Amino acid sequence: MGSDPRILVVAPDDGLIGPLCQGLDALGWRTVTARSLAGAIQVLIDWPLETVILDASLPDAAEGIRALRQTVTPRRLPILAIGQQAASWEPGLADIVMSSPPHAAQAALRLESLVRSAIAEEEVSLREATFAARGQPLPIVDVDSTPLRVLAAGKPDRHFLALSNALTARGCEVVAAPTPYTAFDYLHERPFDAAVLWGAEDHTPALSIASGMKRNTRLYHIPAVLYLRGSGEINLSELYNRGFADVAAADTPEDETAERITALARAHRRHVAIRKALESARGSGLTDPTTGLFTPELFASHLARVAEGARLRRRPLSVAVLRVSETEAVVEARKGGWLDRALPQIGAMVSRLIRTEDTAARLSPDVFALALPATQGPAARIAAVIGCTAFDAGPDRSPFVVEFEVGVAEVAAGESPATVLERASKDVRVTA
Repeated sequence: MGSDPRILVVAPDDGLIGPLCQGLDALGWRTVTARSLAGAIQVLIDWPLETVILDASLPDAAEGIRALRQTVTPRRLPILAIGQQAASWEPGLADIVMSSPPHAAQAALRLESLVRSAIAEEEVSLREATFAARGQPLPIVDVDSTPLRVLAAGKPDRHFLALSNALTARGCEVVAAPTPYTAFDYLHERPFDAAVLWGAEDHTPALSIASGMKRNTRLYHIPAVLYLRGSGEINLSELYNRGFADVAAADTPEDETAERITALARAHRRHVAIRKALESARGSGLTDPTTGLFTPELFASHLARVAEGARLRRRPLSVAVLRVSETEAVVEARKGGWLDRALPQIGAMVSRLIRTEDTAARLSPDVFALALPATQGPAARIAAVIGCTAFDAGPDRSPFVVEFEVGVAEVAAGESPATVLERASKDVRVTA
């Protein structure tokens, strides 16, 4: 039996969105379809679906979006609206608006990004409540209100210039970069909310810029858009797998392409604000001073709140416990105090390797815990990455590598946070 559906499709028939559903199903994003808004509300009551794709031609579609979101409150529900009718809706009513169905690979990438952002926003509200309850409210992080900054990389062309003008008309600050060299100079000198790359006759410069951005941790999350000279010039699945957030043909109206780029830019800027809000917890006096991770007391308090939030939002929640393995190398490093010196660095690495919405804690000097919202299969990848890192073992001694015992447990219905943490701890011989 396949996995549970993730996407609710609301459409009167399969004419517009049917082929997209087939492509998403093939990519593992199972869909379930409702033929009316009333039916869609009932499906959301029955299934904890992650996102919605809606045919904008449905009667009262705009009001229907508000009803769908109200049905799943307090869970955030990202919505992709498809159809010409959505062009006249108020900005922000739907998270993404497209006049025609996107490629399935593109839709999957955009929806994944929206879902992760929704989960992160939910975590912001939970974390704010946790810190406020302990007398240290998190600082408010507002979304940057300055004009959106878009890098336009490529040789001048009438289509490309028209797109730049359309972006400017929407209040964007557009910076032109005629070559990959100047593009990277600009990317390293100033922050951007999106980058649009001109395909021209040769896609190589655009592909080079996109690949370079994906290899750079600071530039990785900036959405890159490829603007082609025409349709069908290259394998779209390959482009989306390379990391492009969107691909638009030159025969797509400039206004629509500009709107898609500004939507990506706004989403990126909001994601940056969410990340800053979550990271602000590390500077609090409530966290572990050497690693910035949650203390055992703070983690216990927050885990209880996250577990209740997961129950209300009908999202899964997993807990992982990582304990430093007592290998021969670690035993020797412990004798000389070198392990103690490395543990703060290990903790700091844990905090950088987890997702924005995850919470990491230091339960004891060499035991760490993770709360992973909306996750059924926790990632032992964190321990694997740390296990590839060598730490100083002292003069005239080879660096030692830290390995981890990892325990994982998913919160079951009616289970207390303390119980799930104890279950995860059993695999690493730790008493929570």
